[in-house]
Amino acid sequence: MPEQTSRPLIADRRVVADEWVLCEDATQRPDGQPALLPLADWQASDKGDDVAPWLASDTEMTDELARELEAAPLVAIDFPKFTDGRGYSIARLLRERHGYQGQIRAIGDVLIDQLFYMSRCGFDAFSLREDQIVEDALNALSTFSRSYQPGTDDPEPLFRRRLREAHKGEVA
Repeated sequence: MPEQTSRPLIADRRVVADEWVLCEDATQRPDGQPALLPLADWQASDKGDDVAPWLASDTEMTDELARELEAAPLVAIDFPKFTDGRGYSIARLLRERHGYQGQIRAIGDVLIDQLFYMSRCGFDAFSLREDQIVEDALNALSTFSRSYQPGTDDPEPLFRRRLREAHKGEVA
């Protein structure tokens, strides 16, 4: 579970104030502030606009859960260690298979060198670890100008884009 601190937050490629408080359980939920709750606590809550779930990295993204998450103002996905990549799959499933349109936020052990790849999997907000430099993080989101693989930001692989561009240049 991520620690509750004042971590820098990047959303939509900008540094923003984080209004959400990350809670270990529903009993820690502060009055008058939006709260990120563990999935089970969120499911048991009133599910208003001021409460959102955070998913552990071992959460199974079922069709039923995805339908339930549609009501969430945002979904946070925990990275307990930077080496745990299961959150990438959760985000990608939410975006591509289930069409989730809200904010998907990376929380936990989030490092700058992961941001570009996280963004390609559907994350659009990043709660950085405290020791990360925000300016470097913003630059990391633009590390590469083109990607070989398809992603949630561009479903067409590079080889197809190149073929399409080559065919535009042909004279009929």
